[in-house]
Amino acid sequence: MHDTLPIHEALPDLMAALHQAGRAVLMAPPGAGKTTVVPLAMLEAKAFAGKLIMLEPRRLAARAAAERMAQTLGERVGETVGYRIRGEAKTSKATRIEVVTEGILTRMLQSDPSLDGVGAVIFDEFHERSLNADLGLALTWEAMQALRENLKLVVMSATLDADPVACLLNDAPIIRSEGRAFPVETRHLPAPLPKTARLPDATAALVRQALHETEGGVLVFLPGEGEIRRTEAALRPHLPADCHLHPLFGAMDFAAQRAAIAPATSGRKIVLATSIAETSLTIQDIRVVVDAGQSRRARFDPGSGMSRLVTERVSKAEATQRRGRAGRVAPGVCYRLWTKGEEGGLPPFPPAEIETADLAPLALELAQWGSPDGSDLAFLTPPNSGVLAEAQSLLQALGALDGDGRITPHGQTLARLPMHPRLGHMLATAGPDAADLAALWGERDPLPRHAPRDLSLRLEAIRDPKSFEARRAITPNRGAIERLRSEARRLRKLVPPKNTTLSEAQMAALAYPDRVGLRRPGDTPRFVLSGGKGAVMDEGDPLAGARLIVVTDTDGNPREARIRQAIQISEGELHELFADQITWIDHCAWSKRDGRVIARRQERFGALVLDDRMWKDAPTEAIAHAMLDGVRELGLRPSNAARRFIARVELLRAGGDDLPDMSDGALMDTLEDWLLPHLSGVKTSADWKRFELLDALRARLDWAQMTRLDQGAPAHFTTPMGRKIPIDYSGDGPEISLRLQEMFGTTRHPMIGKTPLRVTLLSPARRPVQTTTDIPGFWASSYADVRKDMRGRYPKHPWPEDPTQEDPTLRAKPRKG
Repeated sequence: MHDTLPIHEALPDLMAALHQAGRAVLMAPPGAGKTTVVPLAMLEAKAFAGKLIMLEPRRLAARAAAERMAQTLGERVGETVGYRIRGEAKTSKATRIEVVTEGILTRMLQSDPSLDGVGAVIFDEFHERSLNADLGLALTWEAMQALRENLKLVVMSATLDADPVACLLNDAPIIRSEGRAFPVETRHLPAPLPKTARLPDATAALVRQALHETEGGVLVFLPGEGEIRRTEAALRPHLPADCHLHPLFGAMDFAAQRAAIAPATSGRKIVLATSIAETSLTIQDIRVVVDAGQSRRARFDPGSGMSRLVTERVSKAEATQRRGRAGRVAPGVCYRLWTKGEEGGLPPFPPAEIETADLAPLALELAQWGSPDGSDLAFLTPPNSGVLAEAQSLLQALGALDGDGRITPHGQTLARLPMHPRLGHMLATAGPDAADLAALWGERDPLPRHAPRDLSLRLEAIRDPKSFEARRAITPNRGAIERLRSEARRLRKLVPPKNTTLSEAQMAALAYPDRVGLRRPGDTPRFVLSGGKGAVMDEGDPLAGARLIVVTDTDGNPREARIRQAIQISEGELHELFADQITWIDHCAWSKRDGRVIARRQERFGALVLDDRMWKDAPTEAIAHAMLDGVRELGLRPSNAARRFIARVELLRAGGDDLPDMSDGALMDTLEDWLLPHLSGVKTSADWKRFELLDALRARLDWAQMTRLDQGAPAHFTTPMGRKIPIDYSGDGPEISLRLQEMFGTTRHPMIGKTPLRVTLLSPARRPVQTTTDIPGFWASSYADVRKDMRGRYPKHPWPEDPTQEDPTLRAKPRKG
């Protein structure tokens, strides 16, 4: 090894840190050489015993790094340096450095937490913050702490904030390589792009400008394959004859990828790439970068349970990475498809995948590790508890976790399959016959956007593309078809044959038990999904009239997802597949619209009501329970008698008596305890309007409590004539109203305990004449004035000078003669 790259200056400090602490965080800018130099330097320095595992986030980078290191040693890949990626491995007994993609390390740790035979682990390009990298680091760190103190650990990055990572690893030493990147001039747009501008056309125009103003190879960053193809179409007719155009994206075969990164033999090379070219790869001859300023990321909505790819603005860190590609081998120029002023609005870093991704694979790995919520693991960004709970619910529906969140034997099987648990469940249950479906969901749609949404059409195209094109008059993407068929062949080898024969729709339902859709009534093809969410289909699609479908792809809209791919399933197929989950439920519920309790018998699968019938013999108790919801909506509506009873109880409670709380809030909170036994026969809002609460309220008090209530706050006042008048306790104190003449002869004011009863004395026309808490005082003072006024108005009624000597009466004076 020759000290020709910037990273060599940092190697002594790195080796010292590994010798003293056993771990380090290495910061090195793009082009410093860390990916290919550090593993070989550790091997040469004998910094580890056994094998070194280096993780790369992308397959192309893993393979390229292994090939470059093998070339440095003058060997072939698979000797001292090898690699393992999905579907391909080149290693031997002599391999000491193995470059792997991240999920492979997780599998190694799950099968052997001590990593026997592994002496060092390197996490390269950790700033990409993939879910597997975060998980792999957390598991590796726990393995080091508990089982392998001698394991060496290096986390390498170009743009990551190193301090949090070092802190996570118990204050790991931070080693920095300043690098010797060539200067890169940055050129921005003079004015923002018009809102109507199409990204491929604008990018193609900027590439043509770069070709005119610069020399050397051009690397163009675009968000995805679609933009790459459209930019290629817009650019190719305008290129000079000596320019060679190469697309570069993850779904391409390795031969095409190698052609994109190989040096040009003549003329100028233009590479149209996704973010695959941001890190780890040195593309030869590149002097110019054109950055379209967008990146595509997977976003997961826990409310809908659906993932979608979204196109977002790049972060400042990503833009810096891309810019650095222009200065790896010579001074360069970076063209940015945005203005200098717009740069301030870019986010500093892209979000960690653990913040935005579907966490079902992570939840399965955590359950297998024995830490279901991951709270005891060292995550740089802990998983969101709510999103993780949604993922665990899905795994329980797939049979991968039990009711307590522990992994099941079936879950162990799914964890060993290199795919999403949904697809693993389908493949493990249905066998190799499901391989075409599993491959299809792992790749892009092979049919054009205008094709019908029917999943079975895609399967036809995969199995016989020529016949499909002739029969359906739809041209599939032949490159995508070949990739799908190749992937399906690989997947068939992962599981043994099964004796079961399932339809394509049943296989789809195995993977998506929460997305079986039942068409809602109405002209617009809207579906309710078994998981409880809604989805809508294009009205002209052939599947729009289907009663039952399995939705396998949507646009991910959290309010009402638009269906992009689905397959029709019959009710018989659904029953055959989910017989143990389809149940009849007797259902009584209050209908706000109808103002009554509705009793139905429903056949349900998740949120779907497959059959709905009247429940004619619904038990009284079930109806009463449902009526409680009606009471909560309609309110208690107590009668005057019930209000007075409540006021009496509350009066004694305020004085410290141990009686039930009858405040409005307490009564509503405890309806089931006191009202339910009295609701027999009450089914409608009209029934409730006629219902008398008093009996139910009185039943809350036992005999002793009722006795105390009648003594301490009697319901009635008995007048001198023996007539009972209800006492009103709703005001500041107990109160009655009665005719003045009915209190004749009263010489002591009536009391409720030690509280004087407030008495409103009424005229013969039942209008208030006087309110008093001192009847004797009234007779002695104000009565004379009242008598003088009332005698003229009501001469037929008695108005004696001394009412204390008169008998109470409600009669008028007898007529004379």
